[in-house]
Amino acid sequence: MTDYQWYAANSGSTTHPVGQKLPNVWGLYDMQGNVGEWCQDWYGSYLGGIALDPQGPATGPTRAVYGGVWISEARYCRSTFREGFDPLSVLDGIGFRVLLAPTQP
Repeated sequence: MTDYQWYAANSGSTTHPVGQKLPNVWGLYDMQGNVGEWCQDWYGSYLGGIALDPQGPATGPTRAVYGGVWISEARYCRSTFREGFDPLSVLDGIGFRVLLAPTQP
């Protein structure tokens, strides 16, 4: 776990530059811990049943943040962990991920 994520026990109570831990199996760094990730989903109960990419409600007062943060206990630093925050919140443990899609030949 400490090889892949920053969390309360190893972060020194601060965020860290991306790429200082090992990537996941898809080659993505810092997907758990370090900084929670704002997502487009609204926070709320899932519709239920088995879903490959579950979606929250269509609207709501809070947006979903995934992945846990540098101040979280290790058990909260996983891809499926999510919390809801007011979309106007400014918090030092939450950010967003910018990805560049590969170009097609």
